Amino acid sequence: MTAQYNITPESLLNELNYLQLLSRSFPTIADASTEIINLEAILNLPKGTEHFLTDIHGEDEAFQHVLKNASGAIKRKVNEIFGNTLREAEKKEICTLIYYPEEKIQLVKAHEEDLDDWYLITLNQLVKICQNVSSKYTRSKVRKSLPKEFSYIIQELLHETSIEPNKHAYINVIISTIISTRRADDFIIAMCNLIQRLTVDSLHIVGDIYDRGPGAHIIMDTLCNYHNFDIQWGNHDILWMGAAAGNTSCMANVIRMSMRYGNLATLEDGYGINLLPLATFAMDMYADDPCTIFMPKTGSADSTYNEKTLRLIAQMHKAITIIQFKLEADIINRRPEFEMGNRKLLEFINFDKGVFVHNNKEYPLRDASFPTIDSKNPYKLTEEEEELVKKLHYSFMNSEKLKKHMRCLYTYGGMYMVSNSNLVYHASVPMNADGTFKKVRIGHKEYSGKRLMNKVDQLIRTAYFEDEDESEKQFAMDYIWYVWCGPDSPSFDKSKMATFERYFIDSKDLHKEQKGHYYSLRDNEETCNNILQEFGVTGQHCHIINGHVPVKTIKGEQPMKAGGKLLVIDGGFSKAYQPETGIAGYTLVYHSHGMQLVQHDPFQSRQKAIEEGQDIKSTTFVIEFNSQRMMVKDTDKGKELITQIQDLKKLLVAYRNGLIKEKV
Repeated sequence: MTAQYNITPESLLNELNYLQLLSRSFPTIADASTEIINLEAILNLPKGTEHFLTDIHGEDEAFQHVLKNASGAIKRKVNEIFGNTLREAEKKEICTLIYYPEEKIQLVKAHEEDLDDWYLITLNQLVKICQNVSSKYTRSKVRKSLPKEFSYIIQELLHETSIEPNKHAYINVIISTIISTRRADDFIIAMCNLIQRLTVDSLHIVGDIYDRGPGAHIIMDTLCNYHNFDIQWGNHDILWMGAAAGNTSCMANVIRMSMRYGNLATLEDGYGINLLPLATFAMDMYADDPCTIFMPKTGSADSTYNEKTLRLIAQMHKAITIIQFKLEADIINRRPEFEMGNRKLLEFINFDKGVFVHNNKEYPLRDASFPTIDSKNPYKLTEEEEELVKKLHYSFMNSEKLKKHMRCLYTYGGMYMVSNSNLVYHASVPMNADGTFKKVRIGHKEYSGKRLMNKVDQLIRTAYFEDEDESEKQFAMDYIWYVWCGPDSPSFDKSKMATFERYFIDSKDLHKEQKGHYYSLRDNEETCNNILQEFGVTGQHCHIINGHVPVKTIKGEQPMKAGGKLLVIDGGFSKAYQPETGIAGYTLVYHSHGMQLVQHDPFQSRQKAIEEGQDIKSTTFVIEFNSQRMMVKDTDKGKELITQIQDLKKLLVAYRNGLIKEKV
């Protein structure tokens, strides 16, 4: 028997301690053998579908819909299963039902004359779809995904076929009984949710869940309850992580962004951040100030708030912006190694003339009213501002919902991920003009490439979690702000964040934010190969997957770069980007047959999706097609299972040669 596995008893002597531990989980030859059979079977199942989304920016309705329809994967399944046997309108109805079962059932009940007949047809259709999407999983995995209430019934329906005459009546009786006992609604909802869950095996969020849109907290609620996901942090996520860690500059930036987009819901309703002190302060300081340039950006805010509220938001917006500049100057002074002195710009204001002086040239200010700035000491907070910052700090640090969501971000997130020959990170890996990895000084050491990403990841965690070394904790707290907007930050990688210039100066020249060399070099296949090699990603079909920079499709930009080696899937989930991009985002689907890039048109609304069946119009591009279906054994998970099988085979040899006794 040992020859079968090429394992000799002698070779196991150094591994007996580990095998003794393994024997606790598999105490007999039968247990170990059964597990080997199970794992070998799993290796030969089709690879699960991976779904990549990025730059969601608080657009919860569009996010939820793309998640529900799996970037069109469910629609494709319905077309494959029913083909020409159903009309297009009927297939559209069944898709809408799967996406929004509770709401769709209520609409059907309002107009359907023969409800029992609708139940019968619909349940049979859902069983067929569920059988299809569950076919690539083991019965055990499917069973764990089932709602307890209907677990036994669904198992019976999934693993029986109505083609066999003896089973046809059996299945019909089950469905008829579900209807007659008035459990059809609940059962349909359970089946639809199961189809959604089984269609996508794992979800990858490539950063920027937060800011701009109104529902980042809703998105985080969904993710925290999702069955299998990971997050590669974007700079907007890191900004919120910094705020939750206690960095007041990050807090000011978070609030400013919320005011800029007229989005108070995430802060107030989502996280219970008390904005009343800011509102009171702003109304007092800017009572006679029109705050015109601080009015929220056009969009959803216009229809949500009345004129009086918009005026108050503008006042709050201006107040927190000035506070932000002062707080950031404090970090810049404390950390000269950040080399961000050029971001201290209040000192270049000529308050008497109302101009900004840059390189001996005067630029008229769009707003020259600064009642809270002392021209002799422009970065000093007033007593009222200091008190306000303390109150905001208390509010952020005591939000239980924010703590929960941040724990989720830290637990399931990181700066980068390598999965199934894909290297995934939000923005960039800082580089020199010649294509070499840029050395970035952090503390007393220099880091580049993968080591830089690992160091930044470690500092972001140190900033949030308790640390015995107080100086390291303080540095990490400051550095998390640098990751948001620092020139050599892998999550930003631009010469500057021109916040002051964009608010106060009309000159477009001063608005320019020079991108790092990475953003031009990533068009080069050799550069991408070097990056992949740096992170240990090998194989014929390996890719880099990014977000961060919107793909301006309207101007002819393409999401595929470097001959398909690099994919940028930020096409504009955020409504604020859509006029620039011409679309509403890209997503990526990687299944057993290959990889597909999906381009989406803007999402109308959840209501239209339910009432009119308006799915997001999506265009699918096949990036790679595998002539042979990719199996679990071809994935990273497969490599883990193969190692487990090898260990179990060693345990069998140890049992059969008496090195370890069975615990019968």
